[in-house]
Amino acid sequence: MRISGIKFFMLAVVTAALAVAPVIKSAYAAGGDNPAPPASDGGSKAKKKKDDKSSSIEDPRFLAGYHTAYSTIYDHHDYAAAIEQLKALGQDDRADVANLIGYSYRKLGDYKVSQVWYERALKADPNHVRTWQYYGLWQLEQGNREQAEYHLNKIASLAGTDSSEYRSLAAALEKPPGTGLVY
Repeated sequence: MRISGIKFFMLAVVTAALAVAPVIKSAYAAGGDNPAPPASDGGSKAKKKKDDKSSSIEDPRFLAGYHTAYSTIYDHHDYAAAIEQLKALGQDDRADVANLIGYSYRKLGDYKVSQVWYERALKADPNHVRTWQYYGLWQLEQGNREQAEYHLNKIASLAGTDSSEYRSLAAALEKPPGTGLVY
């Protein structure tokens, strides 16, 4: 009787996981505390080699390292340590990882290096909403309001105007130029 109960429970867990899979996939596109698999380009040989690493998205060590770095950034604000943690994952070509490295460099005030990482993230996934948001904030901090507005429009086309990324960048754009605010 106990084994059949366990089997029923496992079946329920798998069914629930399959039911929410489309929701989870759309949440990954925004970027966040769970990294998304690399964007696919249709199966070229170069991409095929990189796809071999995509299974690491399910690797508990990778996920644990990513979550640790995420917490180091957003909970502890230790950006230098987070950069080391993220680079140690060996997944610099993943948009979520590259974006967080760029964000950390921006928070440390190294705008040139931050820009390189944001562009690397967008090269890995041109639809990575969180990178468009953070890079838009980077543009504002550099005084490039027109570029920030371009990023805002890109977010609107990808995630809509109700997304948190859109609202965040739109609110930053509403502030007067030269206020010296850092986002």
